[in-house]
Amino acid sequence: MIDMRPQDILTPVPAGLCCKVGGFHIDPVRPVERALITHGHSDHARAGHGAVLATQETLDIMRLRYGENFAGTTQAVRYGETIKFGEVSVSFHPAGHVLGSAQIKVSCKDTCIVASGDYKDARDPTCAPFELVQCDVFITEATFGLPVFRHGDAAAEVKKLLASVALFPERAHLVGAYSLGKAQRVIALIREAGYDAPIYLHGAMEKITRYYDAKGIPLGELRPVKGRKKAELAGTITLAPPSATSDLWTRRFPDPVTAFASGWMRVRARARQRGVELPLVISDHADWDGLTATIAATGAGEVWVTHGQEDALVHWCRSQRLAARPLDLIGYGDEEESEVVGAAEDADA
Repeated sequence: MIDMRPQDILTPVPAGLCCKVGGFHIDPVRPVERALITHGHSDHARAGHGAVLATQETLDIMRLRYGENFAGTTQAVRYGETIKFGEVSVSFHPAGHVLGSAQIKVSCKDTCIVASGDYKDARDPTCAPFELVQCDVFITEATFGLPVFRHGDAAAEVKKLLASVALFPERAHLVGAYSLGKAQRVIALIREAGYDAPIYLHGAMEKITRYYDAKGIPLGELRPVKGRKKAELAGTITLAPPSATSDLWTRRFPDPVTAFASGWMRVRARARQRGVELPLVISDHADWDGLTATIAATGAGEVWVTHGQEDALVHWCRSQRLAARPLDLIGYGDEEESEVVGAAEDADA
């Protein structure tokens, strides 16, 4: 029996990563017959496919964002469950990125490829922790694939936020955070730090945050901003999409302190450019150390690098005597950068 080459199992095509022998795509960027979806962010999970396989949480999130008829048919996959597509076996494993996020393991004959989707190895109280999966080829994201990106401790960043709230009781604190995953993680970390006052939500945050709450993730008392008097919001914390923290919407708050929870806040020029008063380095992606440690621990002899800082990570892999190449997939971005789309999808304020 001849072993299949990895590129015979998964290959980049205009629609995304395609498994011709299994008859499916992973996170396709245009409608296909059968899509396997790693997680619910809009650059990975799109409407219009014939059949969608994903974790139950990812399917639920797609339904919340795109409506009941977002795909022809859906199938929920449990973590660790194996599904066969002809001679190809597929299983989903926790990616630690957001609720329901998964790495997808694709095995054919004696070759095993893991497509990471987006992932992080840092602790997150709102989703299953990242699971290391041994493989021959690891397809890794590289959103923060430069040595400058070291995210540090998210809990320490939240303490900075709470110190500012205590220091300025007459001001409202607006925290820009992506509406799926980041916002709920920030709220959970705020609660873990001992803050038990109500937390306010922009309209675009409500559906998905309520879904997290319904899944048993303790987020405490949450209130909509809509309909609140300006004076009522003094000394409070509000979570909003990043795009909302720089528009007319902020005028309803008393002397707001704008914060932004993102790995990009490691770059001070970016914080200044966005007018962020309180940058919070909190990311739902692996940083440089997380990426390199994960690649080494998978045991993969070959690494394909996609969406992000591909060149630096490819260079690092080659310095470790690993075969490595950029995949150059089109259509993926950092979800925080495409928040305007997400906010429009979810709700008005």
